[in-house]
Amino acid sequence: MPIERPSDSSLIIGVAASTAERVHLARLLGGADALLLVSNADQARAFLELTGVTVAPSAAISAAGGVPDVAAPVERRMQAVREPEPVAELRLDVHRRVVRWKDRELPLTRLEHDFLHCLVAEPGRVWTYQRLHHAVWGNEHLGHGSHIHSVVKRLRQKLTNLGATVSIHAVRGVGFHLLPTT
Repeated sequence: MPIERPSDSSLIIGVAASTAERVHLARLLGGADALLLVSNADQARAFLELTGVTVAPSAAISAAGGVPDVAAPVERRMQAVREPEPVAELRLDVHRRVVRWKDRELPLTRLEHDFLHCLVAEPGRVWTYQRLHHAVWGNEHLGHGSHIHSVVKRLRQKLTNLGATVSIHAVRGVGFHLLPTT
């Protein structure tokens, strides 16, 4: 009898050419609902096509420093994987630590600025908790993560107050990314 996963569960596909990179991904993403590690994007596409999910050829998984950080989650009910739309109207003033949306702006704390800077630099890319913690706090300690969620909560409120049509989305058990709101 096939096992049915809840409709809100997600599959994370990690693409890494070497065994060492796949082991690294397995460690990073070990808490995921479902994890598939493959050596190239064609293998990921072939698997998804077997499950009935259509994947656009341009939907590639990005890598940083030769080691893929994280693959995009794919929900079972999803019909296609799309590349993220640009968030061109969202701007960060790095000297004044303010975020701008069109003609409005709000001040940011150092943590908010550095966190949002990561997400704006690569919109749509999923930043793992570990990678964000290293980039923003400058160390590897993750603890229980409430400080990360506190920054995200404040940033989401500020983006809403600006009227921005982008938001910070969580990838459960993995990290965050910046996407247009739907």
